[in-house]
Amino acid sequence: MSIDLVALRRELHQIPEVGLQLPQTQARVLEALEGLPLEITLGTTVTSVVGVLRGGRPTEGKRPVVLLREDMDALPVEELTGLDYASTNGNMHACGHDLHMSMLVGAAHELCARRDELAGDVIFMFQPGEEGVDGCRYMLEEGLLDVAGSRPDWVYAIHVWSAIDPCGTFTTKPGTVMASSDTARVRVVGRGGHGSTPHRAADPVPALAEITTALHTMVTRRFDVQDPVVVTVGLLQAGTTDNVIPEEGRLEATLRAFSTEARAKLIETIPQVVEGIASAHGVVGEFSLREQYPVTINDDAEADVVAETVTRLFGEERHLRWAHPLAGAEDFSRLLLEAPGCFIGLSACPPELDPATAPFNHSAYARFDDSVLDDGARLLAQLALDKLA
Repeated sequence: MSIDLVALRRELHQIPEVGLQLPQTQARVLEALEGLPLEITLGTTVTSVVGVLRGGRPTEGKRPVVLLREDMDALPVEELTGLDYASTNGNMHACGHDLHMSMLVGAAHELCARRDELAGDVIFMFQPGEEGVDGCRYMLEEGLLDVAGSRPDWVYAIHVWSAIDPCGTFTTKPGTVMASSDTARVRVVGRGGHGSTPHRAADPVPALAEITTALHTMVTRRFDVQDPVVVTVGLLQAGTTDNVIPEEGRLEATLRAFSTEARAKLIETIPQVVEGIASAHGVVGEFSLREQYPVTINDDAEADVVAETVTRLFGEERHLRWAHPLAGAEDFSRLLLEAPGCFIGLSACPPELDPATAPFNHSAYARFDDSVLDDGARLLAQLALDKLA
């Protein structure tokens, strides 16, 4: 590898930025790509970086395109790892995106050195805003999927874990690998009054409480246990003191589903529950939805390709096929709607920790081992080389 990925990762770890605007991170990525034969496009609404490598071998007709994507943003978490390169700015790369960027930079250096072997083009997609603000959608709306002149034929991404599996284990599964994610907002409007005379008011609190219970019960009675959904009410607010019936109350819930069909049914069913219960209590129930990420669905054939490639490069013991998807969500799902591909897991759990009990991603104590960087970069590069050979 022509670049020190460990040094790069640790530099990025010390300058974590949150959201869609990551100027320091963008500048460091650009510096790491400097001198490579890439066509660079910067985002206009977000601080993304897209590099296109034109392969050196001639092709007839449409040039095949491979897209390799990694995310750039951190979390608003005060780091408590005690590492000598820990962040001190109040944010933290607690989800390992500093490793992701470093691996993609490594893959770019490797593929640029071997461009004469490529009968096609590679897009290197450095994306901000994965942590809940849908950076991928912004990049798609800017047309950054088309920068190579034609849309990608295959898409790949690696995500590191700080726990679950032994360090260096690559994980895949065909089909659903991560859930969808949406936020339901419910507002119940009644008529306030004195706590001593509730019959003179229209109390939104009992309705809100019943809606909360009903949403959780609904999961077990309206949805197939073999195609599960998860509803978690995380915010519940009403009133200001004990003897006042408030005018209104509200709740917010995260919605997770593992199939496109279950997600659609969930979004359709919740307003029915809200409106029905509110009506029975003589109050008004209002529902709104903040759509976030679709279900992340790997292409079956590409999951097999990744498994074979990992086995060929590193040995059969380095690959694990998960039996079940994670309930987390990913906006890489949007790219998998555009082209076949695979979302790949890679354990970076420090070898001295037990993967079953190590702090997981998003923890202020989460630690990731640098030893996986070269292998992650090598896998990304090899996937592109095999498709464009």
